[in-house]
Amino acid sequence: MQWVNAFSTQPSLETAVKEVAAMAQQSLHAPADLALVFISSAFASDYPRLMPLLREYLHVPCLIGCGGGGIIGSSPHLTEAQEVEREPALSLTLASLPDVQLKFFHLEDTDLPDLDSPPDRWTELIGVPKSDRPQFLLFADPTTPGIKDLLQGLDFAYPGSPKVGGLASAGMTNQGMSLFGNYQHYHNGILGLALSGNVVMDTIVAQGCRPIGQPYQIAQGERNIIMTVESEAGGEQAPLQALQDLLGQLSEGDRTLAQNSLFIGVARDEFKQDLAQGDFLIRNLIGLDPRNGAIAIGDRARPGARIQFHLRDAQTSAEDLEMRLQLQTQNERSAMGALLFSCLGRGAGLYGQPNFESQQINRYFGDIALSGFFANGEIGPVGGSTFLHGYTSVLAIFRPLAL
Repeated sequence: MQWVNAFSTQPSLETAVKEVAAMAQQSLHAPADLALVFISSAFASDYPRLMPLLREYLHVPCLIGCGGGGIIGSSPHLTEAQEVEREPALSLTLASLPDVQLKFFHLEDTDLPDLDSPPDRWTELIGVPKSDRPQFLLFADPTTPGIKDLLQGLDFAYPGSPKVGGLASAGMTNQGMSLFGNYQHYHNGILGLALSGNVVMDTIVAQGCRPIGQPYQIAQGERNIIMTVESEAGGEQAPLQALQDLLGQLSEGDRTLAQNSLFIGVARDEFKQDLAQGDFLIRNLIGLDPRNGAIAIGDRARPGARIQFHLRDAQTSAEDLEMRLQLQTQNERSAMGALLFSCLGRGAGLYGQPNFESQQINRYFGDIALSGFFANGEIGPVGGSTFLHGYTSVLAIFRPLAL
């Protein structure tokens, strides 16, 4: 297995494509089986030209990628990987994958089986048998409502198979929500790549939020609105009242942080007794209704679900990522390449400096070929199931199954 990456910040798309194609092909000492491309939304008006240009300069049988509000990538001429946000950038990965089978697919909502369908319906849709134990890369347009159903269906059909990726993003603009697969430009749906055979994809999911206060159970909820919650001690109250009580108990620093970095964590395991950091799926707190004390969240407010308020800050995010990198590197002597899908809400805006997460990855994995983008939602496994996350970084690390 060989895995190389090239990165360009040239403002001309044609110049950037020529640069990354030349650098990557010069560095890869074998025919490429797979190309991964991530392109800045600063090039959004040029997106229709990307696939024809890559077809001109590359001869790789399988290609997949998308647009992003920020692009991440290493390159032979760089001493460390870069994270370029809201500026022109293009990242190209080429991989030689002997004894690895690749299956590309593009799906629309109407293609997805009903969630009550048997696993065979999903394996027929993807075209890869369960016995192949595939590992999945997934990229989707953020307006595609079926992405969560797809994740649930793939988990049902392929239990134990890791699934990572992200939703295409456009940064501060409303352009650039584009997907690219096998030299075609897609404006919607879901792109996927199943990798089977002599490849292992290890994953890290770093959420970077810490719980505050106590857990509650949703007593009354409708759609995404929580009307009342019940504490562990018993007794219902409006969630806004619970939040106001909590804010009065916080330190001055945390109260200030809560003005802009307050989230809701939804417990992924309702039956775990002692919930702690990492046991939640982080969701946006969308709105408050002072008339009845209800709150709206970025997920379904299902009665019986357990929730807890969370805060996000740079220190917690950095410590969470570093802890997970330390655990992973104990078994990563043969890592060849990596993909990073980080939320648009992270990056320099969170850490106060550029390239923070890519530098951490370089510190633990050396000059590993790294690529990725800042996403509008991140796909990654937690506790054996795959979820669509927010404000999270998902890292996929590739190595051969057998050396």
